[in-house]
Amino acid sequence: MYINISNVNKQFTHKGKLFTALNNVNLTIEKGEFICLLGPSGCGKSTLLNAIAGFDHPTSGSITIDGKEVTKPSTRNVTIFQNYGLLPWRNVLKNVELALESNKALKSGERTEIARKYLDLVGLGNFADASPHQLSGGMQQRVSIARALTANPDIIFMDEPFGALDAITRMKLQDDILSIQKKEKKTIIFVTHDIDEAVYLADRVVVMTPNPGMVKKVLTINLGPGRDRTSDDFQKIRNIIFETFNMKHSYPIEYSI
Repeated sequence: MYINISNVNKQFTHKGKLFTALNNVNLTIEKGEFICLLGPSGCGKSTLLNAIAGFDHPTSGSITIDGKEVTKPSTRNVTIFQNYGLLPWRNVLKNVELALESNKALKSGERTEIARKYLDLVGLGNFADASPHQLSGGMQQRVSIARALTANPDIIFMDEPFGALDAITRMKLQDDILSIQKKEKKTIIFVTHDIDEAVYLADRVVVMTPNPGMVKKVLTINLGPGRDRTSDDFQKIRNIIFETFNMKHSYPIEYSI
């Protein structure tokens, strides 16, 4: 196993009352897996992501990555949020280079070469000189992804990165991140509340339920690449997840236009 989450609990005090955000979470993740943490608001999925990434500490239990206990964020990992975090006074290329500037071993030309490589990978090679405000939301998120990849991370944490985008742009970015994962072989842990998004992206879907936040079910998605959202197999997995949330009368989404 690459990531091991063992008996993790997380509690907060809120308005004088003890709140359990995570309850006895156990999960293992292999290197190169695409894992989706799926659940409604308040189920602890972002809390779990932050604990794995080292931004927060569990109240009890342990989290290890490659055999080492997680005690703080690692420079070997990156996190992509819903907020793109681009600097408006820098052009696209300079925003991507930002992640490389702390590496004093790299010369300016080397930073630029690496940044251009990943801009090309996300399909924005022709927008290197553009300002962030000139880009759509989806394009700005691609810049954020390119910037993350320049660090050559071992793990990419993604906390609802496409949540603010329209449905068409979100689907395109889902395809983009799958293409990148296929090429780069990164371990990706992706938080979402969107059932279709989780089934479309993940090797395994970790279904979480609230009050207290816990892992209800872990589903292996044996659909292979090039998944068809309208296929019977896709709908079967989707319905299993709906039943896990006690939503047995949900209907398939129509994707035809």
